[in-house]
Amino acid sequence: MKLAVFTKNRSNPAYAAARLGADRAAARLGARTVHYVPEEPDDAREQNALIEQALTERPDAMVLVPVHPTAVNAAIHKVNAAGIPLVSYINRLTEGRCVSFVGSNDYPLAFKIACYLFDRLEGKGDVVIVEGPPESVTSIERVRAFRDAAAAHPEIRIVAACSGRYLLQPAREAVARIVEATPRIDAILAANDIMAIGAIDALRAAGRSALLVGVNAIPEAIAAIKSGDMIASADFNAMNMGCLAAECAIRHVRGETVPREIILPVQIVDRANCSLWDQPYEERVCLNWSDVVNKRGIG
Repeated sequence: MKLAVFTKNRSNPAYAAARLGADRAAARLGARTVHYVPEEPDDAREQNALIEQALTERPDAMVLVPVHPTAVNAAIHKVNAAGIPLVSYINRLTEGRCVSFVGSNDYPLAFKIACYLFDRLEGKGDVVIVEGPPESVTSIERVRAFRDAAAAHPEIRIVAACSGRYLLQPAREAVARIVEATPRIDAILAANDIMAIGAIDALRAAGRSALLVGVNAIPEAIAAIKSGDMIASADFNAMNMGCLAAECAIRHVRGETVPREIILPVQIVDRANCSLWDQPYEERVCLNWSDVVNKRGIG
């Protein structure tokens, strides 16, 4: 069985983890993966072309995270028309049909990590938000949650915001500009961990410090939590999402009933529990299918 796996880029460690998760599920179930990754990060034209390419190669199923909420919809309809089963993960489709969706609820995840940060600030301080791409559904929901959490804390001020496009270097450069222009920064809310790492670099270069949280619990973030450069991350577990999405696709092709959606719970990772995540992705364990399905049922 051949499984076509689509991710957004090669620059975000979370997507490397998603590919690893898909590979693990496929190997365990006797399938093989073919990966389709835009060379230009998050490029919709390139993902459209990669979907077209995959259609000519006739995989048994596809597992896909769309790079844009609407820009690949025409290609999704072509997948549906070709009768190839499709499982979406991380970001939901806005058009077309999929067998299942595997992801997490971005709003509660981000609200929880923001409140964690504000508690550490004792409910007052000047905070910077580092957003993902403006068209990213996950970033939109996370930033909305960040701002709602801030609104619930009257002495928290959002003093600046910037887009790091979910990438390290753009985040480093954007935060550096804010640091230069902003005399006081008590904390930074980053919508993903790789941008948080960029923010750490920008603060260090300026001889500044701030409390900092992110999202993804990537190995680099765990190292930063251990060193004290970050205080926490929310575990948006792309490796588990990739693994479960691939397993959904393979089981569906085999004729099994699979859940219409699988939503992973929110977990906050900090110094108290980070040892549970303190491993490279290659050594982390994917969730067990039966445990996930038995907890939520199939529907």
